[in-house]
Amino acid sequence: MPGSWFLDTRPRRSRRGALTVVFAGVLATGAATGALGGEPTALGSVAPGSAAHGGTGRGAPVGDAATDDGKNTPRDPREARARGADLAEITVSRSGDRWSAAYTAREYEGLRQALDGSYVGVGISVRQARAAARNAEGAARRAGHGPAVTVDRVRSGSPADRAGIRAGDRLRTVDGHKVTGRPVTAVVALLRGSDPDAPGGAAAPGTDVTLRLTRDGKALVRTLRRERLSTEPVRVQRLDDEVTCIKVGSFTHGSGEQVREALRSRVPEDGGILLDLRGNAGGLVEEAVTTASAFLDGGLVATYDDHGTQRALYADRDPRGGSDVERRPVVVLVDGGTMSAAELLAGALQDRGRAVVVGSRTFGKGSVQMPRPQSDGSVAELTVGHYSTPSGRHVEGRGIAPDLPVSGTGESLARARKVLSGLEARS
Repeated sequence: MPGSWFLDTRPRRSRRGALTVVFAGVLATGAATGALGGEPTALGSVAPGSAAHGGTGRGAPVGDAATDDGKNTPRDPREARARGADLAEITVSRSGDRWSAAYTAREYEGLRQALDGSYVGVGISVRQARAAARNAEGAARRAGHGPAVTVDRVRSGSPADRAGIRAGDRLRTVDGHKVTGRPVTAVVALLRGSDPDAPGGAAAPGTDVTLRLTRDGKALVRTLRRERLSTEPVRVQRLDDEVTCIKVGSFTHGSGEQVREALRSRVPEDGGILLDLRGNAGGLVEEAVTTASAFLDGGLVATYDDHGTQRALYADRDPRGGSDVERRPVVVLVDGGTMSAAELLAGALQDRGRAVVVGSRTFGKGSVQMPRPQSDGSVAELTVGHYSTPSGRHVEGRGIAPDLPVSGTGESLARARKVLSGLEARS
C-alpha cells in the first residue's frame, strides 16, 4: 500500500458505510452460540481446528470457539445440492475461503439481532472449571469425563437469576444431555436450544430448558423459560480512585458510544484507564472506530483493501465535546482471544502512541468479510480484503504483539496497573 495511506492522519469522515458488518463473521461465533452478553464465556483464545471447537452455521471457520474446520462443508456444489444445501453454502463451498460462512435466513437474523445487542437464552455464562477446582471436586468429578462445566456469571433479572442459579454451581445436564467434558460452545448451544454439533439459530423465546446442577454436593433441578435478553458489551468498574477498567466484550451496536459515555461520566478527568479487550472476538468495525475515537483526537485508525481498492478509516471527534480525549493515560489488555475489530482498535492505539498494550499476542484475524444475500434468502459471508494498522502492519496471521508481554490473567492485570501508574506519574 502507498505510504500516504499511513502518513495522512488528517481527521476526516470515515468511510464506514460498506463496513457495517465487516467483522460479523467472527462475531457470528458468539451470536450463533449465544456467547454474547450474559449467555456464555465462549469467545476465548482457542485456535481454529482445536478439540475445543464445535460448529457454527454450515460454513468454514469463522472464529475461535465454534468451527468444524470445514470438514463437514461440501466442496462439490453437486454434493451440496444433494444434501439440500442452500445457495449460501454452495457459494461458500466454492470459495475455499478460510473465514467464509454460510447462514440460513433464520441464522442470519439471529446474527443481526445479536449485533443489535440481543439474544435468546436464560442469562448464564458458563466455563470449564480449572484444574485445581476440578481436583477439589473429588469423587463428583471422577464420575464424569473431562473438565467440569460451571456457572461463571448469572445475569441479574434473567430466568436463571429468578430460578436461584448461582455462580459456582456445577452444570451436569441440559435437557438430559450430559455436559461434563463438552466444549463450552456446545453447552451454550444446548442452553439456547440449537444443535450442539452445529450451533445455529436458537429456540424461540418462551421455550423451556431443564438444567440439572449440583451445589455443595446437593443436586438441583431447574426448568427455565428462555427469553430475549439484551447484551452487556461494555462493563465499567472503578478499581480505585485513580484507575477505571472498561471491559469491552464485543463490538455490537452502540458499544462505541457506551465507551464514550463511560469516559464522559464515569472516569475522573485525570484518571487512568484500563481498556480490557481480552476475549473480545470482534464485531462491527464502525463500533471499534467509534471506540478509537473516544481516545484519539481524530486521525487514522486503519486502512483496508476492498477488492483491491484501498480505503481508510478515521477517528471522529466527539460531537459532544468534553475534555481532551488524549489526556488520560491508557493501557490496553489483550490476549489470544482478542480478535478482528478488537485487534484493529488495539493496533490503532498502539501505533498512534496513545496506549501501552499489555498481555499476550492477539489472535491474528485481519481479514474483511462482507455479506452476500442469496436469492433463496440465505447469506454467504466472504472475505473481500485485509486491513492494516496506521503504521502499515498487517494483522492477518500475525496478530498484535504487546508492548509488554505477560502471561496469565491475574498477572496481566497487575502488570497493567503498574504500567498505568507509571504513565500517570508522567502525565
